[in-house]
Amino acid sequence: MLGIRRLVRSMKRIVCSFLVIVGLTTEVSAWNDFGHMTIGAIAYDHLTPEVRTQVDALLRLNPSYQEWVAVIAEQDKGKVAFMKAATWPDMIKIDVRYTNDGNLPNGPDAGRNIGYDDMLMHRYWHFIDNPYSSDGTALPAPDMPNAQTQIVTFRETLRDSGASDELRSYDLVWLLHLVGDVHQPLHAITRFSQKQPNGDKGGNDVRVCTTATDCGGKLHRFWDDLLGTSEDYKAAMAQAKTLAPVEPKLAAISDEAIWVQESFRAAKQAAYATPIGPDEGPYNLNETYKAAAREVAERQTALAGIRLAHLLNEALN
Repeated sequence: MLGIRRLVRSMKRIVCSFLVIVGLTTEVSAWNDFGHMTIGAIAYDHLTPEVRTQVDALLRLNPSYQEWVAVIAEQDKGKVAFMKAATWPDMIKIDVRYTNDGNLPNGPDAGRNIGYDDMLMHRYWHFIDNPYSSDGTALPAPDMPNAQTQIVTFRETLRDSGASDELRSYDLVWLLHLVGDVHQPLHAITRFSQKQPNGDKGGNDVRVCTTATDCGGKLHRFWDDLLGTSEDYKAAMAQAKTLAPVEPKLAAISDEAIWVQESFRAAKQAAYATPIGPDEGPYNLNETYKAAAREVAERQTALAGIRLAHLLNEALN
């Protein structure tokens, strides 16, 4: 009898853990998967054959590689693994093996680069809080490390032929994700105002109404969802083919600081445009706002894909 009771308690713990993970998954998936896979699809198609071979080999060292390609045809494994790898830094946020070390960098471990032995989530690597205010509120400097500093670090690791393949694999996967992140305008800004003197966390503290009956969303999540919420890699491949070609002059920009400033300006001009006001809202998003936001999201996604390919072709050449 005692053994049965222990078994029941154990099963209950497993079920509860599963439900927690499912609940968290619904909070962090959506655009973050679809958008990053779309960027990955664009980038992979623009890699040189030599670089593609190197990338394929490095991604096989990721602990999730077998899950990515388990039911994928052999000829498609490279591209699908690349696309799914771009979501990995988000997926570890719901992996119970990883430690949530907070949304702000704290201590010497925040900027360490040690490869897959690092079991910290490093949430603060996903964005850079460039400060913005339209009412004269005092502006603090962005925390470091952040998305911009980490792109520099990881790019240098890929260039370093003396670095271990395991470390280069880890840094590659983060680069696939972070280049996409810094092209999402609200990953490059935090707005400060008299009503929100501590900042709005990149629109996460601004509520919006997308319909007359749906006022429970956040501005940041609205932008995350602009390209769609599918988790189907085939849909992401199809989406990638619908995006307008990128102007060569813009595609050639390789400076991550310029990428961040472009997103910062897009956030000021589009994300915080009317009808978004100076506090937490809620604000009713009209069709004009939605259409303009969608246009910006498509442009930024296409840019991120081409620039990511250029970065990898240069670093691994």
